[in-house]
Amino acid sequence: MSLDAPRGTAADLVEEWTAEPVLESTTPFTGIIFDVVRERVDLGAGGVVTRDLVTHPGAVAVLALRELDGVPHVLMIRQYRHASGGHVWELPAGLLDVDGEPPWEAAARELAEEVDLTAGEWHVLADDVTSPGAFPETVRIFLARRLQEVAAADAHQRTAEELTLRPLWVPLDDAVDAALAGRISNSATLVGLLSAALSRSRGWSTLRPHDAPWPAREAQRAARS
Repeated sequence: MSLDAPRGTAADLVEEWTAEPVLESTTPFTGIIFDVVRERVDLGAGGVVTRDLVTHPGAVAVLALRELDGVPHVLMIRQYRHASGGHVWELPAGLLDVDGEPPWEAAARELAEEVDLTAGEWHVLADDVTSPGAFPETVRIFLARRLQEVAAADAHQRTAEELTLRPLWVPLDDAVDAALAGRISNSATLVGLLSAALSRSRGWSTLRPHDAPWPAREAQRAARS
Protein backbone atom coordinates (compact mmCIF):
# COMPACT_ATOMS: atom_id res chain seq x y z
CA MET A 1 0.00 0.00 0.00
CA SER A 2 2.75 2.48 0.90
CA LEU A 3 4.52 1.88 -2.41
CA ASP A 4 1.41 3.22 -4.10
CA ALA A 5 1.19 6.33 -1.89
CA PRO A 6 0.99 9.63 -3.79
CA ARG A 7 4.09 11.65 -4.55
CA GLY A 8 4.65 15.05 -2.95
CA THR A 9 7.06 17.95 -2.68
CA ALA A 10 8.47 20.14 0.09
CA ALA A 11 5.30 22.22 -0.09
CA ASP A 12 3.32 19.21 1.18
CA LEU A 13 5.47 18.77 4.28
CA VAL A 14 3.60 21.10 6.60
CA GLU A 15 2.72 19.93 10.11
CA GLU A 16 -0.77 20.66 11.43
CA TRP A 17 -0.61 21.65 15.09
CA THR A 18 -4.24 21.01 16.05
CA ALA A 19 -4.94 18.83 19.08
CA GLU A 20 -7.76 16.30 19.14
CA PRO A 21 -10.45 16.76 21.84
CA VAL A 22 -9.41 15.83 25.39
CA LEU A 23 -12.27 14.25 27.35
CA GLU A 24 -10.46 13.94 30.67
CA SER A 25 -7.09 15.03 32.04
CA THR A 26 -5.39 14.13 35.33
CA THR A 27 -1.87 14.69 36.70
CA PRO A 28 -0.60 11.54 38.47
CA PHE A 29 2.83 13.09 39.10
CA THR A 30 4.04 16.65 39.66
CA GLY A 31 7.79 17.20 39.47
CA ILE A 32 10.40 19.94 39.74
CA ILE A 33 10.63 20.61 36.00
CA PHE A 34 7.96 18.45 34.41
CA ASP A 35 4.65 16.78 35.25
CA VAL A 36 3.18 13.49 34.06
CA VAL A 37 -0.31 13.96 32.61
CA ARG A 38 -2.82 11.23 31.72
CA GLU A 39 -5.50 12.13 29.19
CA ARG A 40 -8.44 10.44 27.48
CA VAL A 41 -8.42 11.63 23.86
CA ASP A 42 -11.17 11.35 21.26
CA LEU A 43 -9.54 10.30 17.98
CA GLY A 44 -12.82 10.14 16.08
CA ALA A 45 -12.71 7.04 13.89
CA GLY A 46 -9.77 5.83 16.00
CA GLY A 47 -11.93 5.76 19.13
CA VAL A 48 -11.20 7.08 22.61
CA VAL A 49 -7.68 6.30 23.86
CA THR A 50 -5.73 6.99 27.03
CA ARG A 51 -2.31 8.56 26.66
CA ASP A 52 0.38 9.55 29.18
CA LEU A 53 2.62 12.49 28.41
CA VAL A 54 5.32 14.50 30.12
CA THR A 55 4.83 18.25 30.15
CA HIS A 56 7.89 20.44 29.64
CA PRO A 57 8.54 24.20 29.44
CA GLY A 58 10.60 23.84 26.27
CA ALA A 59 14.26 24.57 25.71
CA VAL A 60 16.83 26.25 23.50
CA ALA A 61 20.25 25.17 22.28
CA VAL A 62 23.02 27.26 20.76
CA LEU A 63 25.47 26.34 18.03
CA ALA A 64 28.19 28.94 18.58
CA LEU A 65 30.33 29.19 15.45
CA ARG A 66 33.59 30.99 14.67
CA GLU A 67 36.52 30.55 12.32
CA LEU A 68 39.89 29.42 13.64
CA ASP A 69 42.72 29.32 11.10
CA GLY A 70 40.11 29.73 8.38
CA VAL A 71 38.11 26.68 9.50
CA PRO A 72 34.58 26.93 10.98
CA HIS A 73 34.63 25.64 14.56
CA VAL A 74 31.67 24.89 16.83
CA LEU A 75 31.77 25.10 20.63
CA MET A 76 30.86 21.77 22.23
CA ILE A 77 30.47 21.18 25.94
CA ARG A 78 30.91 17.97 27.93
CA GLN A 79 28.40 17.77 30.75
CA TYR A 80 27.15 15.15 33.22
CA ARG A 81 23.54 14.10 32.63
CA HIS A 82 22.31 12.02 35.55
CA ALA A 83 19.10 10.80 33.91
CA SER A 84 21.14 9.36 31.05
CA GLY A 85 23.91 8.14 33.33
CA GLY A 86 26.80 9.66 31.42
CA HIS A 87 29.05 12.58 30.55
CA VAL A 88 27.85 13.63 27.11
CA TRP A 89 28.87 16.12 24.44
CA GLU A 90 26.24 18.77 23.77
CA LEU A 91 25.64 22.28 22.56
CA PRO A 92 25.08 24.94 25.24
CA ALA A 93 21.41 24.72 26.13
CA GLY A 94 18.80 25.46 28.74
CA LEU A 95 15.14 25.64 29.68
CA LEU A 96 12.58 28.21 28.65
CA ASP A 97 11.73 28.73 32.30
CA VAL A 98 11.58 32.54 32.53
CA ASP A 99 8.07 33.87 31.99
CA GLY A 100 7.81 36.19 29.01
CA GLU A 101 11.41 35.72 27.90
CA PRO A 102 11.70 35.41 24.09
CA PRO A 103 13.44 32.17 23.03
CA TRP A 104 16.42 33.94 21.43
CA GLU A 105 17.00 35.92 24.64
CA ALA A 106 16.88 32.67 26.59
CA ALA A 107 19.48 31.28 24.20
CA ALA A 108 21.68 34.34 24.75
CA ARG A 109 21.31 33.94 28.51
CA GLU A 110 22.29 30.28 28.38
CA LEU A 111 25.29 31.01 26.15
CA ALA A 112 26.54 33.57 28.66
CA GLU A 113 25.82 31.41 31.71
CA GLU A 114 27.31 28.18 30.41
CA VAL A 115 30.31 29.31 28.35
CA ASP A 116 30.78 33.04 29.08
CA LEU A 117 30.04 34.19 25.52
CA THR A 118 27.83 36.76 23.84
CA ALA A 119 26.90 36.85 20.17
CA GLY A 120 26.24 39.75 17.83
CA GLU A 121 24.36 37.68 15.25
CA TRP A 122 21.54 35.22 15.86
CA HIS A 123 19.56 32.97 13.52
CA VAL A 124 17.27 29.97 13.88
CA LEU A 125 18.85 26.78 12.57
CA ALA A 126 16.14 24.22 13.32
CA ASP A 127 13.29 23.21 15.63
CA ASP A 128 13.02 19.84 17.33
CA VAL A 129 10.14 18.10 19.10
CA THR A 130 12.14 15.64 21.16
CA SER A 131 9.68 12.74 21.42
CA PRO A 132 6.19 13.69 20.18
CA GLY A 133 4.66 10.40 21.29
CA ALA A 134 5.16 11.01 25.01
CA PHE A 135 7.65 13.76 25.78
CA PRO A 136 6.72 16.81 23.70
CA GLU A 137 9.72 18.94 24.65
CA THR A 138 10.10 21.63 22.01
CA VAL A 139 13.69 22.72 21.40
CA ARG A 140 14.80 25.58 19.16
CA ILE A 141 18.41 25.45 17.97
CA PHE A 142 20.04 28.79 17.25
CA LEU A 143 23.15 29.70 15.29
CA ALA A 144 25.23 32.30 17.15
CA ARG A 145 28.06 34.18 15.43
CA ARG A 146 30.23 37.27 15.99
CA LEU A 147 31.18 35.96 19.40
CA GLN A 148 32.76 37.85 22.27
CA GLU A 149 33.73 36.90 25.81
CA VAL A 150 31.68 38.04 28.77
CA ALA A 151 33.59 40.44 31.02
CA ALA A 152 35.14 38.60 33.97
CA ALA A 153 33.17 40.72 36.43
CA ASP A 154 29.91 39.64 34.77
CA ALA A 155 30.72 35.93 34.48
CA HIS A 156 28.04 33.56 35.77
CA GLN A 157 28.87 31.53 38.89
CA ARG A 158 28.23 27.96 37.82
CA THR A 159 27.09 25.24 40.24
CA ALA A 160 26.06 21.57 40.25
CA GLU A 161 26.59 19.83 36.87
CA GLU A 162 27.67 23.09 35.24
CA LEU A 163 30.58 23.41 37.64
CA THR A 164 32.51 20.64 35.83
CA LEU A 165 31.32 21.58 32.35
CA ARG A 166 34.13 21.21 29.78
CA PRO A 167 34.12 23.43 26.66
CA LEU A 168 35.91 22.43 23.46
CA TRP A 169 36.18 24.13 20.05
CA VAL A 170 35.87 21.51 17.31
CA PRO A 171 35.84 21.91 13.50
CA LEU A 172 32.22 21.72 12.39
CA ASP A 173 33.04 18.92 9.95
CA ASP A 174 34.73 16.92 12.73
CA ALA A 175 31.71 17.35 14.98
CA VAL A 176 29.44 16.14 12.18
CA ASP A 177 31.73 13.13 11.64
CA ALA A 178 31.51 12.32 15.37
CA ALA A 179 27.73 12.59 15.22
CA LEU A 180 27.47 10.26 12.23
CA ALA A 181 29.87 7.82 13.90
CA GLY A 182 27.56 7.55 16.92
CA ARG A 183 29.83 9.40 19.34
CA ILE A 184 27.26 12.15 19.95
CA SER A 185 23.76 11.19 21.07
CA ASN A 186 21.99 14.34 22.31
CA SER A 187 19.14 14.94 19.87
CA ALA A 188 19.25 18.76 19.85
CA THR A 189 22.99 18.61 19.27
CA LEU A 190 22.58 16.17 16.39
CA VAL A 191 19.89 18.35 14.82
CA GLY A 192 22.01 21.46 15.29
CA LEU A 193 25.22 20.02 13.85
CA LEU A 194 23.60 18.42 10.82
CA SER A 195 21.45 21.48 10.15
CA ALA A 196 24.49 23.77 10.36
CA ALA A 197 26.52 21.62 8.00
CA LEU A 198 23.70 21.45 5.47
CA SER A 199 22.89 25.14 5.78
CA ARG A 200 26.55 26.06 5.27
CA SER A 201 26.62 23.93 2.10
CA ARG A 202 23.72 26.05 0.84
CA GLY A 203 25.42 29.33 1.64
CA TRP A 204 23.41 29.71 4.87
CA SER A 205 20.30 30.38 2.76
CA THR A 206 18.13 28.23 5.03
CA LEU A 207 18.64 30.38 8.13
CA ARG A 208 15.55 31.94 9.67
CA PRO A 209 15.31 35.20 11.65
CA HIS A 210 16.08 34.94 15.36
CA ASP A 211 12.42 35.59 16.17
CA ALA A 212 10.86 33.36 13.49
CA PRO A 213 7.46 31.79 14.28
CA TRP A 214 7.59 28.56 16.30
CA PRO A 215 4.31 26.71 15.64
CA ALA A 216 5.10 23.60 17.70
CA ARG A 217 5.83 25.59 20.84
CA GLU A 218 2.84 27.86 20.44
CA ALA A 219 0.57 24.83 20.00
CA GLN A 220 1.98 23.16 23.09
CA ARG A 221 1.59 26.29 25.18
CA ALA A 222 -2.00 26.73 23.99
CA ALA A 223 -2.82 23.12 24.83
CA ARG A 224 -1.50 23.48 28.39
CA SER A 225 -2.92 26.93 29.13
